Amino acid sequence: MYGTDREIAAAALARAVLIGRAVAAMAAAAAGLLLVDDPARVVAVLVLIAVATAVQLGLLARWPAVVARPVVAVVADFLVLFAVLAVSRGGIAYFCYAAGAGALAGVVLGLRALPVWAAQAALGYTVIAEVLHRTEAPPELTAFVVAFPMAGALAGVGAAMATTALTRYLELSARLVASAQRSAAASERARLARELHDSVTKTLRGVSLAALALPSSLRRQPALAEHLAGTVAAGATAAARQARELLEEMRLDVADRDFASGVAEVCAAWSDTTGIPVSTALADLDPPLEVCHELNRILREALANVARHARARRVYVRLAPTRRGALLAIADDGVGFAMPRQLHGLQSAGHFGIVGMTERARTAGGTLDIDSSPGAGTTVTVRIPLPVTVPVP
Repeated sequence: MYGTDREIAAAALARAVLIGRAVAAMAAAAAGLLLVDDPARVVAVLVLIAVATAVQLGLLARWPAVVARPVVAVVADFLVLFAVLAVSRGGIAYFCYAAGAGALAGVVLGLRALPVWAAQAALGYTVIAEVLHRTEAPPELTAFVVAFPMAGALAGVGAAMATTALTRYLELSARLVASAQRSAAASERARLARELHDSVTKTLRGVSLAALALPSSLRRQPALAEHLAGTVAAGATAAARQARELLEEMRLDVADRDFASGVAEVCAAWSDTTGIPVSTALADLDPPLEVCHELNRILREALANVARHARARRVYVRLAPTRRGALLAIADDGVGFAMPRQLHGLQSAGHFGIVGMTERARTAGGTLDIDSSPGAGTTVTVRIPLPVTVPVP
């Protein structure tokens, strides 16, 4: 893992060093066009740096693992550095390029590049001595120029430290992502186990009990046996339906599918089955996966209640952002019912689906409100807070 992360960090920083070095060296060379008697030499330096940088960037893009072979990378860059030196004859462009070479060595070698920096500094001082021997520079300028060869070592140390810091950041990011994936997988397994327990497992347990009692009642109580056989058949059908619904919900929970499309598909499938038209107004929201699941189950249960009890002619489903999260509303124009004041009143009246929807809304960290009265239809409204506030248009 460390080698992979370091290669990624080194490749990214090497790209930045190559581009930055080319810009600095070419700017320095271009500035000398007005100061030298031989502009052709400056143009040659510009062309050489541009071509060399383009080739190096191309090789790095095609084979980024070249940074894992630091000796090859440093030797090849040294050859280019000598070419720049030969063409520029020790001009300022060469020293800019040399500083970049030191930084590149720091990227691919780290602090092991100390011998490289020493060699570059020795070469730089040799060039400085030759340049000062050819020209008579003021003492102030001489002191300034003598510091040039150390720029490569300083740039190299900085590049080595930056590469190490970026590598550690990539390692930490990878660990955080892996931890989040493990947590999400564990949460999904727990959710699936809970759904199986609450639906398919309970139904199959009832089927199993009826099947166990069936053999003993075949001879003694044929009527009871017939009833038990019907219970087994109905239970098996219910279990198959519950398993199919659970699989459909898992398919709708895929991460690369937006939630609004899943809601639209559920509404369209329900409308095709019941013949009741559904009007939708769905905003493009992206709740967390566990919130999407709970909202999806609430939507399905609300639509199932409409089909069983409402005698509605039309259903309206709305998904919209709020200042603190998301809102899902399911309204119908059916017969409605009288709302009791307490939740246990709904449970005693047989409205277990509403109780389950309320519990699911709480599981998602939100609230569920029901507005209904006889003859005025029913509206189920779910409000869920989201980690990031959704902008309200």
